[in-house]
Amino acid sequence: MKGMHLRWLFVMIASLLVVVSACSSKDDASQEEPGQVDEEEMSEEGIEQGLAEDQTLIFARGGDSVSLDYASVTDGESSRVTKQIFETLIEFERDSFEIGPGLAHSWDMSEDGLRYTFYLEEGVTFHDGTPFNAEAVKVNFERWADPDHPYAFVDEGYNYSVYGTQFGGFKGDPGHVIEEINVVNEYEIEFVLSEPLGSFLQNMGMSYFAMSSPAAFEEYGAAINENPVGTGPFKFVSWTRDDSIVLEKNEEYWKEGLPKLDKIIFQVIPDNSARLTALRSGQIDIMDGLNPDDVAQVEGDDSIVLFERATNNIGYLGFHVEKEPFDDPLVRQAINHAIDKDSLITALYNGLAEPAKNPVPPGYLGYNEAIDPYAYDPERARELLAEAGYEDGFEFELWTMPVARPYMPDPQRAAEAIQSNFADVGITAKIETRDWATYLEETEKGAHDMFMLGWSGVNGDPDYFLSNLLHGDAIPGGNRSFYDEGDVNEILNQAKKTVDPNEREVLYFEALEMIHEDAVMVPLVHSIPVLAGSSRVVDYIPHPSTSETLDEVQLLE
Repeated sequence: MKGMHLRWLFVMIASLLVVVSACSSKDDASQEEPGQVDEEEMSEEGIEQGLAEDQTLIFARGGDSVSLDYASVTDGESSRVTKQIFETLIEFERDSFEIGPGLAHSWDMSEDGLRYTFYLEEGVTFHDGTPFNAEAVKVNFERWADPDHPYAFVDEGYNYSVYGTQFGGFKGDPGHVIEEINVVNEYEIEFVLSEPLGSFLQNMGMSYFAMSSPAAFEEYGAAINENPVGTGPFKFVSWTRDDSIVLEKNEEYWKEGLPKLDKIIFQVIPDNSARLTALRSGQIDIMDGLNPDDVAQVEGDDSIVLFERATNNIGYLGFHVEKEPFDDPLVRQAINHAIDKDSLITALYNGLAEPAKNPVPPGYLGYNEAIDPYAYDPERARELLAEAGYEDGFEFELWTMPVARPYMPDPQRAAEAIQSNFADVGITAKIETRDWATYLEETEKGAHDMFMLGWSGVNGDPDYFLSNLLHGDAIPGGNRSFYDEGDVNEILNQAKKTVDPNEREVLYFEALEMIHEDAVMVPLVHSIPVLAGSSRVVDYIPHPSTSETLDEVQLLE
């Protein structure tokens, strides 16, 4: 089954992807925007002649990266950068979650689904000049799997929770499915599983599981989060916290003719409107987090191109379910009934979102259409609060993100609208925030009462949402709700290790019913994230994962 593709996972995402830009596809001239170059009409020679002398791309975003050690963090602002520096054995297609060759040009799977052999590209080197080979793959995976590994840096605060949730735990845990990693020869490596894992190949394409130079672990130790060394198209140059990260072209990149840019600067501009102003004035080239309200006014601007990512996320309110009063399901159900999602979408998303009822996006395997969402019903909310003993209400802190995210373009306005909903049912929310890195760190530790956050898919599989957000093994980690329900954990474990998609779907239906009944979170929206770029930008394709490789992007004069 060499080069096997799990197509049942891919169709659901590929069919959703909409890129509103002529530069989003060389084969789709029908999506041309005003001011955008039609690449079918412009020959490669014509593009070359029209290229800017300065091939420095400035990508503006609302918040800084948390760390450049991709496997130990879960935020999109980190992976947006590390995607340029590091590469995985398997890579996703540029506009979907269909898998293809990466640092492994091909692979075999045994008939019982327990052995995967990857055949690696030869002649690839890390940015420090050391060779990429099977031994490097083994070192990277053992580092994530074994908390006692000398390069795990657990004592320095590194936590590989996503590895644990995606592969059933860590070395020595009964559920850990990677039993052996065998170096067959310099460019061939075998993974032996203790039992089948339905998402194994999809996992191998996740940006969390990219390859770092083992020599960098030795040289930098726990400072690798600020000294990333990969095999990717761009090399790390510098990081000025809360300002910019600078990358430069990897002149020794193993893919011929790439990258086309000479430099990338990831610039932090916290305010959405300020980023748009910078784009219009030519100070930046691409911006994330365009306010949906601004879409109409820039659609007719010949100098700007609009892009839409696929609906591949969930924006939600989470409870710390171990803290009073949120340890009571009646209170959590009441809060679900208290929030007017439709008004929130009308006010903040300009139609570029839909109300959520599941913690996985529509179209994903296991999405439970039969679930009856908690309707906006303030009277019912007050009844449930009274039943729980809070007829006079209560006060609490509502932690609010400091930066715009793909699933939440204006967190402060959203928090104020939700605060008003809460006041209508007699409960008082005090809005609190922190800087982005601190916000993520402290919510992971459980410092909050209630928090606002979201999750974007990175491999097209529902397990990435459910196991990272709501499985007990993801504490500490993505499970900031501290929800640890044994029956739900067991169902998610079964689904993870089931290969048959129909069987997996039934299991996810069951888990989602239980999660809904427990009212573990308030699923708010599934959004269509909007980006904008200069019409000078050629070959930018936003990926549904929110982190795309920029190796083919170029800038026109």
